[in-house]
This record gives sequence, C-alpha cells and structure tokens, in this order.
Amino acid sequence: MKLNHLISIKDIGKKEVLKILEESEKMENLLHSKKAVKIMDGKILATLFYEPSTRTRLSFETAMKRLGGAVIGFTDIKNTSVMKGETLGDTIRVISDYADIIAIRHPYEGSARLASEYATVPIINAGDGSNQHPTQTLLDLYTIKREVGKIDGINIAFIGDLKYGRTVHSLCHALSLFNNIKITFISPEELRIPKEIISDLEKNNTEFCEKGHIDLKGIDVVYMTRIQKERFPDLNEYQRVRGTYKLTLKHVENKNLIIMHPLPRVDEIDPRVDNLPQAKYFKQSFYGVPVRMAILKILLEN
Repeated sequence: MKLNHLISIKDIGKKEVLKILEESEKMENLLHSKKAVKIMDGKILATLFYEPSTRTRLSFETAMKRLGGAVIGFTDIKNTSVMKGETLGDTIRVISDYADIIAIRHPYEGSARLASEYATVPIINAGDGSNQHPTQTLLDLYTIKREVGKIDGINIAFIGDLKYGRTVHSLCHALSLFNNIKITFISPEELRIPKEIISDLEKNNTEFCEKGHIDLKGIDVVYMTRIQKERFPDLNEYQRVRGTYKLTLKHVENKNLIIMHPLPRVDEIDPRVDNLPQAKYFKQSFYGVPVRMAILKILLEN
C-alpha cells in the first residue's frame, strides 16, 4: 500500500480504507495482548497542534508510544516561533529534520495540504478548519465495522452541525465508497449539509434525504455532532441554533442501533443515554488509538 501522506479521505480509495481497517484490527489485538511493542523503536512523531485538542492529540501520542516510538510537539502556539511571524512552511521544514512523521491540526482549510508540500516526511491531517479530518473518519468507519458488524448496507443519521462539521464531511465521502448506504441528514436550515457534499454523494449514487426533526426509524447508526460555536463567523447565528437537538432516552431506548459522537459534546446528548448499550461514543474514542497506530505504521513503512 503506497501512501506518502494522509491529508484527505478523498486521497484514498475503498481498497486503501479496508487495508487500514484490517491493520487497525491487528493493532487492537496488540493493545489487548498487553505485550511490549517495538515496531516504531527509534522513530519520532511530531504533533503540531495550532488548535485545541484532547482525543486526537492524546490518541496520536498514545498510538506512537504503544508502538515503541517517541513524541515531540506543541499544543500552544504562544510558546512557538509562530508568534514571531514564522510561516507554516518554515515550521514544517524545520520539524521535518527533527521527526520521522508529523500530525498537524490547524484552523485554516488547506493547511495540511500546504504542509505536505514543504515536508520531507509523511504529513497526517489531524483536522484543518471545517475541511477534513481523515483519521477521525477512519476510526468512525472502524467503530461502525466493529459495533454494527458491517459497513455496506447501513442506514446512518447525521444530526446537528452538518455545515461546519468536518467529521461529517469526511465520513460522508468515505461512506459513499461502500454499497447500499442510506444517509439521513437532520439539521436546522442554517446548518444544512453543504452542496459540495451533496454533489459528491450524487456522483457516487449514494441515497440520502434531509429532515429538520429527529426521526430514527430504520436507522442503524446515529451520528450526533456538537454545534460548534468556534466555527461561526456570526455569533448571533450560533445563538439561534444552539441546543436545537438533544438526543434523549425516548429517541433511542429499545432501538437496535448504535450512537456515535466525535466528541467533545456539550448538551446534545442526555447523560442518561450514556448507560444504554447503544451508546458507543466512548468506545469510538478508544478506537482512535488502534486506528492511529495502524496509520502511523503504514505511513512509516512506505
């Protein structure tokens, strides 16, 4: 499998996705075995996080250390030369000489792609604005495969912020690579799924519909999202839509489905839902470790 960088889920096809999911299962088995692993002994991952992160950053660091490698990086640009005016290109040139692979999160769309043009080591996009988040997409697919038992033929409902939600955008494209997928988009008018995502689904003949209210009849996977205050150019727009949807016991109790969420959550899921067997969002977060272990291994083996 030849893969130099992982910038967008659109850069890889179904064959590559399935290879990563297969490798992720091996990595999960390694984690459960509790055996010491030295696959990445002597290798260094640099995590360059220009935006706040908990799960993505820590799961990348955990993944590298579980593989026997080391980690360097930053989480606050106030302590870096960015504050002195250093460009992204110069930062990447420098870090490429310090590390064997780089995971970058940045607020601007296209930043990871730009970083790959300056890097001499593999670049992993850990989220660029509201654009792409490919490793989240892969762990989402892995969660569906492990918890539903398949990806082909599922009915999935995305609820909440579908306009700015990069996890939704990336996952929609990835699902369009599979067979007989049905997608239901549930959002306020102001946060409808972007037209370019719709065009992508239509091009791949993926069935979808849009609704304004929560309707989970026939749904296999519920994908809740947070309405992201930090993505709104106009805070008045955010105030109008905040709290529009809240998943409660009455929506999902006694239904044969799983509930996912990329986290963090605010108030869009009733805490009582956490105790239901359908709630898989914390398991989903755990799956980020074996999936990112697999991605690191595949990229560094090329």
